[in-house]
Amino acid sequence: MYYYIIKRLFLMIPTLLGVLLLTFAVVQFVPGGPVEQLANQLTDINVSGEASSSSSNIYRGSSGLSEEHLNDLKVFYGFDKPPIERFIDLVINYISFDLGDSYFHHQSVSELIISKLPVSISLGLWTFIIIYTICIPLGIKKAVTHGSKFDLVSSTLILIGYSIPGFVLGISLIVLLGGGSFYDVFPTRGIISDNWNELSFVGKILDYLWHMTLPIISSVIGSFAIMTMLTKNSFIEEINKQYVMTARAKGLSNNEVLYKHIFKNALIPILTGFPAQFIASFFTGSILIETIFSLDGIGLLSYESILHRDYPVVLGTLFLFTLLGLFAKLITDICYLFVDPRIKFDSVDSGKNS
Repeated sequence: MYYYIIKRLFLMIPTLLGVLLLTFAVVQFVPGGPVEQLANQLTDINVSGEASSSSSNIYRGSSGLSEEHLNDLKVFYGFDKPPIERFIDLVINYISFDLGDSYFHHQSVSELIISKLPVSISLGLWTFIIIYTICIPLGIKKAVTHGSKFDLVSSTLILIGYSIPGFVLGISLIVLLGGGSFYDVFPTRGIISDNWNELSFVGKILDYLWHMTLPIISSVIGSFAIMTMLTKNSFIEEINKQYVMTARAKGLSNNEVLYKHIFKNALIPILTGFPAQFIASFFTGSILIETIFSLDGIGLLSYESILHRDYPVVLGTLFLFTLLGLFAKLITDICYLFVDPRIKFDSVDSGKNS
């Protein structure tokens, strides 16, 4: 197992380099970079995005600045160096987890990400808890009653919810319940009210839940289908196996067979994905949900950084989340070993080497 873990850790290095190189190459040659945007702001010219065909890749709107000022802006943003040199400097800084400073927010990217995490954690963690709390029991119930009216009705409702994109549901909820056209029941901006500090402890909790209701519903509905059907199919597969028939032949009740024999085997594919989902719920945000409901989290930060060509934020968040995703996959593989003792990584590695 240790050999497998070390090998996976070393394989993370080329993966991270490949992701960084691809993203770096894309953002460097996209027109409308930070130099052009700041030049347009300094000259008060509203530029929609047309780029000149000159080799300097400067917007027409930036022609109001002198060449000297444009060169100063390039030096300020580090664009006076060749792309290869800039990429090497980027990798060296990322090795020490120095993600640089934001062009737009004028602060450290690391501090900026940390300041946005609480909102994304709130949305992601509630979504994670609700999905696992509801979908696993619902999937078990559907497996036990497979083919019944309850199974058919619940499957229809789940698939309808799955077919509705989260952002469409979010906009619909705003129109219906957020004061858009019908009822003004729930707030549609932020996670707390302006007078939150003046409220009592219970009032703060209720105010927080009041603000998070619509974003959580929009984020959760579409995710019900995957986990519910995964649980159902996993239990149905185990129910039809020989050891279940043997247990029933011994006179065990349906509940004893379900919870003593089927349960631990059927939950293997669900539990092994638990660490990755748990980590993802902490550090990832839904760009569309956070933008629609004006939640100042990682998703909204990513969206704004792309609009403003804030390359340090784009590359920094991508680097961190790629690294976390790789470690989450490794933890998932290790969980397979503890949940299912039949899996032996050492034997697989030795078989490949022989």
